[in-house]
Amino acid sequence: MKQLLIAAHGSRRESSNDELKALVAKVSANLGVAFAGVELAFLEFASPSIESVLVDFFNGKTTEVVVLPYFLSAGNHVVQDIPREIHKVLDQWPDKKITVLPHIGALDAMANVIVEACKNDNH
Repeated sequence: MKQLLIAAHGSRRESSNDELKALVAKVSANLGVAFAGVELAFLEFASPSIESVLVDFFNGKTTEVVVLPYFLSAGNHVVQDIPREIHKVLDQWPDKKITVLPHIGALDAMANVIVEACKNDNH
């Protein structure tokens, strides 16, 4: 069974975390059957943590996780922190597979999102 984990920074503002939860619900509703489920995890200031979600996945029937870093640039969180969290878990489950996708800012589609936002600007 394969799961998608969207890894975000997390905020002290609960409303900001709620925005991400709503986004993950939309992704889950539109993703189709490629993944058994979609979960959200945070690096800081909010829960659940990346480690705890991965542990929950692997304590269940999940054999593979795809991680999407929900970050605009490849800062320390993308380059160091997320891989560190993943390796902590893989040390416990070496038979499991975790694939990390490029962070969202690196996706070509982000240019289209910016163009669309500018086209829809009502100011």
